[in-house]
Amino acid sequence: MAQADDDGAGPGVPAGAAVGDSDGAKSDGDGPPRALLIAALVLSVVAVGAVLAIAASRRAAAPPVAIAAVPAPLAQTPECRALMGTLPDRLGPYQRATTAEPTPEGTAAWRGSGGAAEPVILRCGLDRPAEFVEGSPIQMVDQVGWFRLEDADSQRSTWLCVDRPVYLALTLPADSGPSPIQTMSGVIERTMPAIPIRPGKP
Repeated sequence: MAQADDDGAGPGVPAGAAVGDSDGAKSDGDGPPRALLIAALVLSVVAVGAVLAIAASRRAAAPPVAIAAVPAPLAQTPECRALMGTLPDRLGPYQRATTAEPTPEGTAAWRGSGGAAEPVILRCGLDRPAEFVEGSPIQMVDQVGWFRLEDADSQRSTWLCVDRPVYLALTLPADSGPSPIQTMSGVIERTMPAIPIRPGKP
């Protein structure tokens, strides 16, 4: 008849071992530590967030602004080149935008946030428009004379700078406010000297 060990363990059970300990020890050793699991989860969440942010930014990127070509025989003059070299990054709430190629000489564009609104478009070196005749009303903005061209598109207005060595046109969305033309007037005043206006015959 087998006798129990001194500490009371049954046959085949090592002294000092409790029944059921082997299962608990096995479960503790399965899988990676909890800290490693948490770190992996955090990295996964960060990676997913980065991918979503990149995808959102690509969807929000606006296409380049297409500028229609119009006759601008003086677009390559020193006056237009000097102006184009000092254009600001912002005109009020509008940010300088890339333009679709081929971009007409002497032109630039600014776009509102989100890229949904009509852009602001500048053209330098234009011919004198037929509408600008003696007696045409002139509006002064920071010592720069502007003549408003009638535009069949009610969503936009075009203003022609008429008291500089070359003619410049600024086309504005209907809801642009005064900031774009005020900012551009300051740039023109610093870049080009004022000269007497040269209207055509009525």
